[in-house]
Amino acid sequence: MDGGSGHGFVPPSASFDKSRVLDIKPLRSLVPVFPNPPQAPPFVCSPPFGPFPPGFTPFYPFSVAQGPQSSPELNQHKTPTGATNHETPISASANLFRTPPHFPGVVNGDAETSREYGVQFLNENSNMGVKQDGFFDDPKRAAPHLRASNSSRKKAKKSKDVDISLTVDNEKGSSKNFVMRFDSLQLDDGNREMVNYVLMTFDALRRRLSQIEEAKESPGGGIKRADLKAANILMSKGVRTNMRKRIGVTPGVEVGDIFFFRMEMCLAGLHAQSMAGIDYMFVKGGLEEEPVAVSIVSSGGYDDDADDADVLIYSGQGGNVNRKDKQVADQKLERGNLALDRSFHRANEVRVIRGVKDVVNPLSKVYVYDGLYTIQESWTEKGKSGCNMFKYKLVRIPGQPGAFAHWKSIQKWKEGFSSRIGLILPDLTSGAESIPVSLVNDVDDEKGPAHFTYFPTLRYSKSFNLKHPSFGCNCQNACLPGDLNCSCIRKNGGDFPYTSNGILVARRPLVHECGPTCPCIPNCKNRMSQTGLKVRLEVFKTNNRGWGLRSWDPIRTGTFICEYAGEVLDKVKVYQERDEGESNEYLFDTTHVYDNAFKWNHEPGLLDEEPSAEPNEYYDIPSPLIISAKYVGNVARFMNHSCSPNVFWQPVLYEHNNESFLHIAFFAIKHIPPMTELTYDYGMLQSENYEVQSNHTPNGKKKCLCGSSNCRGYYG
Repeated sequence: MDGGSGHGFVPPSASFDKSRVLDIKPLRSLVPVFPNPPQAPPFVCSPPFGPFPPGFTPFYPFSVAQGPQSSPELNQHKTPTGATNHETPISASANLFRTPPHFPGVVNGDAETSREYGVQFLNENSNMGVKQDGFFDDPKRAAPHLRASNSSRKKAKKSKDVDISLTVDNEKGSSKNFVMRFDSLQLDDGNREMVNYVLMTFDALRRRLSQIEEAKESPGGGIKRADLKAANILMSKGVRTNMRKRIGVTPGVEVGDIFFFRMEMCLAGLHAQSMAGIDYMFVKGGLEEEPVAVSIVSSGGYDDDADDADVLIYSGQGGNVNRKDKQVADQKLERGNLALDRSFHRANEVRVIRGVKDVVNPLSKVYVYDGLYTIQESWTEKGKSGCNMFKYKLVRIPGQPGAFAHWKSIQKWKEGFSSRIGLILPDLTSGAESIPVSLVNDVDDEKGPAHFTYFPTLRYSKSFNLKHPSFGCNCQNACLPGDLNCSCIRKNGGDFPYTSNGILVARRPLVHECGPTCPCIPNCKNRMSQTGLKVRLEVFKTNNRGWGLRSWDPIRTGTFICEYAGEVLDKVKVYQERDEGESNEYLFDTTHVYDNAFKWNHEPGLLDEEPSAEPNEYYDIPSPLIISAKYVGNVARFMNHSCSPNVFWQPVLYEHNNESFLHIAFFAIKHIPPMTELTYDYGMLQSENYEVQSNHTPNGKKKCLCGSSNCRGYYG
């Protein structure tokens, strides 16, 4: 949606059963407790589990600078009698942004999971340390370029350039430092490009921090919260957007966008609270300001009813929810609860983010932005523990793209409660893949693509000749990050190419994986591209580009999707067929010129590393590789071209009996929501190799139908 709708009352859903509501008491009969004025909000927080990992320093506004900075030791903080988790006062000298302990299975920094253990990072009344016009409460504590930006806005609201230093490869094998300059107003009001830049920068930094931590991790384990460290660094340097709070649409964030970390929503300006489920701002209400809700996160921490795709019964906050998700006190009409009550009377729009289980890591959550809702009803009822809690009925504003509704449909397909519309085959791989791949056409009557033989990997007629043949690793169990005795790790420059949960850390000239002759276990993390599909894929008929590929599951940045399978062809034969006019639409050619302009790896300067610490993103392939999937191939043959792709290819090399075999693996550039088409850049033919004319465009180029804002009009 382009903006708010200002809808008023929507009749309650007929499916809502009020007979289950107990001990009803209207909200208006309760005495509201107004928060302190926003100029000096009280910092309240649950007892932190701290301390911070080494080298982790809390940043404004997650720390308070009035007086000496000292952090209470673990287990020394005492909660005043009668105070709830949301009411515990913290002294001005306490650090308010603490890293929770690492619990088994909690791998994506899920804030609601942390809340279940009594951890609270942010004071809800602090509003991320900014006033409602987007300015910091204390300009002296803001970054220098932010102070300049705020000053200019106060005087004349004129834009001011902000400089952020970056490093990218400018030529093969070399690096160049330059400064990215953008309008300072994008800090307060972002756009799609700015949101994507911030989120890609965050995840690149987070992956690198994870790689560093895992390489030095002790056998006993430890606190691993690379997401908090990455957010700390970026916020302290001003790499964020949409800092100005607002009601309605967040510029640059689209309905259906997904987030694997709560801090991503903070950096993008969608939801400013890293822990609290209710975010709000103050607006004029009569003689004084009053809070109104701007966004909520529903992820199961309370008794939320989230079964309906368009209606959400949301529970208020507070009541001192303990480790067993049991409410032990009545909730109060204050802070977030009061903001929701005021939003109910004002009928303002509220952004809703829904948390769902991650199919790859079931103990973690994925957060999907489900669009704008309005509050239609509010009441109190007794919860499962017998304590009073606030309930709010939110109804989705019509006309928005589907988001959470897609998740509900996919869940029903997987559980067999409903069949996929247009389903042709439940598994076109005939069991060749461990996860079935559906074939679907809900567009026309075509019954499927031309016949081909499904084969999950490459068919080589010969191997590459290595200049310096080498044997595989000698690891007896699994290759471990930081183990420089592992020859496969040394081939990757001493860094393990994947994180512990199988995410590619960086694009490299070449990734060396353990091969079949390596003695390490078959599920060694350094065999990521050899272990088959990780997500449930679907081949579907597009409206104008033939068959395409998409996923039922959300895909996280850096996730391996599939390799390009098929028959390896001789380059001379391929060019001969081209000259003779033979067409092969299922061809992957590493000799194409590919657009490597996008920067996917982390910026070393953000970690005070030398530029050499960042892997070169230009590919270094030992010998040209051309793959045909026309007659033999896998799901990769159905991926269409896009000038703004969400998938990139990475050359991967592993050895077998002293022979080296190159493979092309595809990884996600960014988080990809379910039912989003997977695309990559097909590249361009090198002019010195192929200059014949085509019916479409000069020099053999083909007309591009990707429809993206960056479409160059042709490819191939």
